[in-house]
Amino acid sequence: MTKNELIASLAGKMNCTKKDAAAVLDATLLTIQENLENGEKVYITGFGAFEVRDRNEKICINPKTKNKMVCPPCKAPVFKAGKTLKASINK
Repeated sequence: MTKNELIASLAGKMNCTKKDAAAVLDATLLTIQENLENGEKVYITGFGAFEVRDRNEKICINPKTKNKMVCPPCKAPVFKAGKTLKASINK
C-alpha cells in the first residue's frame, strides 16, 4: 500500500476529502518523527511502539568492491508491533 492509497482509504473511512485525510496523516507522521528525534518513544495502544536504538560500530563489506570498511555508530528507528496487532495478523 502506498501513501496515496492509504490517504484514499482514510478518506473513505473518515468520510472526508483526500486533502483532509492527507493533512491528518502528514501531521501524525510528523509528530512521530519529531518525538523520535527528541529521543522519546511513541506508543500507540493496540498497534505498537516506535523508538530509536543505538547501533554500534561494525565492519561491513562493500558488495561491489569487496573491500572492508568501518560503518560508524548510528541511531536507527525501530518499530515493535503490539500484542493486538500481532494477534490480528496471526489469527
